[in-house]
Amino acid sequence: MDEMANPSGPRKELINNHCSEFMQLIKDIQVTLREEIKSACEYRPFEKCDYVPRILNEIRCKKLEYVLSQFDDMKRTIEGYHAAALDHMALD
Repeated sequence: MDEMANPSGPRKELINNHCSEFMQLIKDIQVTLREEIKSACEYRPFEKCDYVPRILNEIRCKKLEYVLSQFDDMKRTIEGYHAAALDHMALD
């Protein structure tokens, strides 16, 4: 900006040097941004997360508990039928 405000006018070679330096800085920033974006895309924050398998195992355990409770109910029902059949035979 100082060179542009020079009363005798800007010197072309200094302006060219400043512009070249500025453009190189912009290119360096672009390269850095591309590298950062690329590495961010490769980053997998949940890669080692065990949340999904843990939740699936908890769901499986709940399903197994439910099936076991249904088997217990069926067993009680069968035992009730056997007891009723024995009582009925004893009355005969």
